[in-house]
Order: sequence, then structure tokens, then C-alpha cells
Amino acid sequence: MEMQKLYLLVPLAPLIGAMIAGLFCRVIPRWVAHTATIAGVAIAFIASVIIFKDVQAGHTYNGAVYTWLTSGEYKFEVGFLIDTLTTTMMLVVTFVSLMVHIYTIGYMQEDPGYNRFFSYISLFTFSMLMLVMSNNMLQLFFGWEAVGLVSYLLIGFWYTRPTAIFANMKAFLVNRVGDLGFLLGIGLVLAYTGSLDYATVFKTAPSLANISVNLGPVGIPSWATATCILLFIGAMGKSAQVPLHVWLPDSMEGPTPISALIHAATMVTAGIFMVSRMSPLFEMSTTALSFVLIIGATTALFMGFLGIIQYDIKRVVAYSTLSQLGYMTVALGVSAYSAAMFHLVTHAFFKALLFLAAGSVIIGMHHNQDIRYMGGIRKYMKITWLTSLVGSLALIGFPLLSGFYSKDTIIEAVHESKIFGHGYANFAVLCGVFVTAFYSFRMYFLVFHGKERYDEAPHDDHHHHDDHGHGHDAKPHESPWVVTLPLVLLAIPSVILGYFGIDKIVYGDWFKGAIAPVAQGHDTLGPLKEEFHGAMSMAIHGLTSLPFILAMAGVALAYYLYVVNPALPARLRKQFSGIVTVLEEKYYFDRFNEFFFAGGARKLGEGLFRFGDRAVIDGALVNGSAKSVGLIAGLMRHLQTGFIYHYAFVMVAGVLAFLTWLLLR
Repeated sequence: MEMQKLYLLVPLAPLIGAMIAGLFCRVIPRWVAHTATIAGVAIAFIASVIIFKDVQAGHTYNGAVYTWLTSGEYKFEVGFLIDTLTTTMMLVVTFVSLMVHIYTIGYMQEDPGYNRFFSYISLFTFSMLMLVMSNNMLQLFFGWEAVGLVSYLLIGFWYTRPTAIFANMKAFLVNRVGDLGFLLGIGLVLAYTGSLDYATVFKTAPSLANISVNLGPVGIPSWATATCILLFIGAMGKSAQVPLHVWLPDSMEGPTPISALIHAATMVTAGIFMVSRMSPLFEMSTTALSFVLIIGATTALFMGFLGIIQYDIKRVVAYSTLSQLGYMTVALGVSAYSAAMFHLVTHAFFKALLFLAAGSVIIGMHHNQDIRYMGGIRKYMKITWLTSLVGSLALIGFPLLSGFYSKDTIIEAVHESKIFGHGYANFAVLCGVFVTAFYSFRMYFLVFHGKERYDEAPHDDHHHHDDHGHGHDAKPHESPWVVTLPLVLLAIPSVILGYFGIDKIVYGDWFKGAIAPVAQGHDTLGPLKEEFHGAMSMAIHGLTSLPFILAMAGVALAYYLYVVNPALPARLRKQFSGIVTVLEEKYYFDRFNEFFFAGGARKLGEGLFRFGDRAVIDGALVNGSAKSVGLIAGLMRHLQTGFIYHYAFVMVAGVLAFLTWLLLR
């Protein structure tokens, strides 16, 4: 019972902090708001550590807290499933969120929405915790929608900016598309299994795997395939997979701390977690796994290309998030669920580090986000420089750092896969290594090395900047300790987590019982386990591997283009202007969506207004009925004249007509 109370404490503590900061934001001082929310998240983190140790001791929990609704034979409950998969996510979410909360004190210190922002990020943490701790799909969907709602509030936090309004609406609408698929998938689960409880669904599902499903005009021969594809469409929205990725780069309109929280540990990882949790269902459909694999490979490669031409420091990191989410999705597609979760965990730390470091650079550069007007600032911002270097090396998969172990494992797992699409995926993830290394160190060299260009920045271009009231001194400066401390604390797991975690998490029994055993022919980690001889051996072998060579080639090319010969990129950009235009237009996804979906919806609405509303409803039904009454009344007026001779004439004519009919029949 005591542990159950502790389970409740984890999501409720951030919620209470959010309520204090939100409901009383206009009356409480700033220190009360950040103290209440940080205390709530810190309590959740400490409780998560205790629960984690309890689970490590072999204690798991799956039970309802209370029954929310009963409808016929269906029960809708609020409950918790506490196992290794849950506790892993709890630790990641609470720790990264705690770092973001502390960081926010320095970053948002002069923003008028200070209390409101702390309320939002604490509510965001509560929503994600409810999502990962759920033991049923109803609660999962509640958390799923809650993180979407709060992301809407956070992306559009500076609601006076038209770009922020556009960005939050875009994120909200694109996610609605994915959420519709997710909801339909949940509906199929409920319709065929009669339950939304994970344990019941996973127990019932094998007997339903090959039952055909009729989705209106489309028939799918396998219930498992239909359900998994629909569920994954939800993941495509939340975890920003092609073509539902378009919202994520624009989410940079929100303040940098929320960029770190959304992109690192919460919203975008929800889809990866959900598919891992639903692994018993996905293992029943090779078709669904191939679909996941191809979508993930496409996202990993093509979103990486877009990072090459970005100048906004936050957008470069955002496109790296898209690419790394693609790697996680690829791992799910080849049934390497533990590798996907391992990359989720390592990525959470080094990506949060990179975003917060980018925010630190923005503070030090007095709101400038354009990397063209930085350069040589490592001597002014040594802590930010070193932590950014750690994050960048982890991102590109440099041996011994955390990203190396998780990313290289995924690449090797793809190589072992035999399902449809594995060849394309293998090519995509290998090319992605070079691309990631190039754009990551392009940003790093432009920001921290080379000629100092910070005095060349135009002073009237602040419309897209994180302008939060910091000073306007001429030279860059290091950020305050509340900003640099989270950077240091995030850099530590970015370095050591992979080395100490790969043996147990990926190749051990860490997720035993939480993630389903893979089906025959899907096992890609098994052969790798036989070849694994320890983290150090893997790192040494990695120095001669193809991914390492590709990564170093990307770093070398970035160094040459942006340090040795900085005039060359401009000439190459001009020479390959056609390709650059395609990349700048983001493969025309936005234009297509604006023309076809948004424009089509407007045309449809206009057509329905002109024809449906004006012509049919107003014209035919409303005005038409009035005219019909008038017409009928006009005809009846001629029949009911009030003259007796008219009525006599009608009677005689009627009798004559009746007699004629009798004679002729």
C-alpha cells in the first residue's frame, strides 16, 4: 500500500506545483512559483528513484486506482503499470524536467509570463508521467492528448507573435491527424478484445491476429496489421515522423527550455514508448513492422539533410531531433525495442544538453540565434563550449560516449534484419551518420570557432529570436550558474550512460516482462549479443567501423568548409541553388499542406457555403419553403373565392366527371 501511495505521488507532485503556479500566477511572487514547481518535480524524481530501486528488487505493480466509468460490459479505469519500462521513462522524464525547471530560472528571469511558464512545464511533466505510468489505453490516450494540449500552450507561449500563433496551431492540427489514427487503433482494440487493459489485450490478441478487418471501403486481412498501423499513425504525429513531422521545426517558436523538454524527454518520445509498450501487438504483424521501418528510415535520412542548410541554432538541433527519432523508429521496425528505448534514454540527455546549450548561447549572444553571426565564442563561454562539444560528440556517436552505444547498436540491428525495407533502411541510417556529423559540427564550428562575427549581426532583426530581456552588452558572456549547472549535470550521463548501460539494458534482461519476446525471424539483437564482449571492446571495435569513418568524414568536411575555407560554402550554395531551394522549402511539404489540405479545406468550406448554405439551405429549404407556401396559397385563393356560383360550377363539373368515369370504366 505504501508503494501505491508513492506511485500516486509521482504524477501528483508536479500537478500540485503546476496548480500553485498557474492558479495564483498573478498574485504570488516569482520565487514561490519556481520553488513550488521545482519542488514538485524534485519530489517526483526522488520518488521515481525509490520506485526504480523497488522494481530492480523484483517488485512490479499492475492495478487500478479507481474505476472511472462502466458502460455495459466495458470498464474504463485509471491505473498504473510499474515495471522496468515505466520506471526507465519516469527517471528520464523527471530528471530532464528537473534540469529544465532549474534552467528556466535563469533563462526566463525577466519574462512577464514567468509564473505562467513554470505552471505549463510542470503540467507538461504531469501529463507525460500519466502517459508512461498508465496500465490501459484510455489513460494512455488521456496523457497523449494532455501533452499535445500543453505543447500547444508552450509553443505559442509568446502569443503576441504571429509566428508563434501559426506554429502552435500547426502543431495542434498536425497532431490531430495522427491522434485520429491512434484513436481508431484504440477503437479496434476495444471492439475486438473487449478491453483497454494492457494485460487483457496482450493475452487476447494472439487469437485475433489474422482476423480480417473491414474499414469501410478498405479491407485489411489482418486485425494485427490494421491495429498496429493505426496506432503507429498516432506515433507518427507525436514523434514527428514523415509526413507528420512538419510541426516540430516550427515548435522552436516557443522558449528554449520547452524546446528541450518537448524534443528530449517528453512529447516526441511518447510515440517511441507507445510502440515499445505495444510490442506484443507489433510482433504479430511483419507488414506493420516494415511500415514502421520505412517511415523511420525516411525520417532519419531526409530530415537530416534539412539540418545542413539551417542558420537558426535551435532549428539545427530540432532537425537533429527529427533524424534521431527516425533512428529510434527504425529500431522499432527491426524489433530492436530495447535498442530503441536505450537510444531514447541516451538521446534525452544529450539532446536536452544541446538545446539548453543553444539557449545558453542565445543568452550570451544577446538574443541572436543566427549562427552566421557568431564564431570564436568559446573563449567567452567555456562551460557552454565544453558541454556543447560533449553533446555534439554524443550525437554523432563518438566511441565511449552514450550516443555511440545506442546509435551503433541500431545500425547493426538494421544490418541483421531480413524484413521488407531493411536494405533501404540500412542505406538510410549509414548515410544519416555522415549527415548528422556534418550538420552538428557545422553548427559547432560556426558558433565556437573561426572568426568572431557577433558584431556583424543586424540589430533590427529580432522577430524570431528568444528575446527574454537579457542585457545588450557588446561581447558574449557566460550564462549564470542556474543555466550552466543543468548543462554540466546533463553532460555527465551523456558521457557515461552508454558505457554502463548497454550490457544490461540492450543485451541483458532489463526489459524482460515489459517488452514482448520477438517473433521468429524478427530477432536482430540476438546475433549481436553473441558478438558483444563488453562496452570497452565495442568502443575499440567502433574505431574501425564504417559508421565511425563516416562520422569522422562528416566532421572533417565541416571543419574544412567552415574553419579552413569559410568562403567555399557560399559558392557551393550558389552552384547547387536548385538543391538548396528544395531543402529550404523543406521538400515542399508545407506548401503542399497549405495548398492541398488548408487550401482545399477553405475551398470546400467556400463551396459548402455558396452551394450548401446559400443555395440549398437558405435558397431551397428556407426561402424555398416560404415561396412554396406563397405559391400554394395563391392557387388555393382561386379555389376558395366565396362566390356560390363558383362552388355550384365545381360541383356540376365534379358530378359530370364522376358519371363519365363510371360509363367509361
